[in-house]
Amino acid sequence: MQILKDHELEIRLDDPAASHVSDLLAHHLRELRSVMGEHAFALDASGLSSPDVTFWTAWRDGDLAGFGALKQLEAGRGEVKSMRAAPSARGTGVGRALLGHIVTEARARGYEALHLETGTADLHAPAIALYRRSGFVSCGPFADYDASEHNQFMVLTL
Repeated sequence: MQILKDHELEIRLDDPAASHVSDLLAHHLRELRSVMGEHAFALDASGLSSPDVTFWTAWRDGDLAGFGALKQLEAGRGEVKSMRAAPSARGTGVGRALLGHIVTEARARGYEALHLETGTADLHAPAIALYRRSGFVSCGPFADYDASEHNQFMVLTL
């Protein structure tokens, strides 16, 4: 088990199909689909269990505080997938810690760039602000994504 302590936050390599993840993942998917419809590309447990995806959970005081994943694209590039703070942990630094962990892992893997796709709805504003503060800039669609009014794409050069 890989554990990183960040201000009483533990980030662990985990199984997205584990029962302790299911409620938060279901909430994540429901919320995104409610504002993005068919343009919500968040992965479910089976997608997050793919061999090209690494999945982590964040814990504080024994409670699940969030999760995030890193997907391998072609050589030298990765994608941030399904970052989510638990509703009770929003605004507490969980997203920042998870994103920092994912960026660190991408650098350790030798990636040249880290991409992400996110939404344009108001509920995405805190995440977008976090990504921009972390150095991500807007870019065009990547991988097999298509542009829509519900999506935006960002990249961080590593």
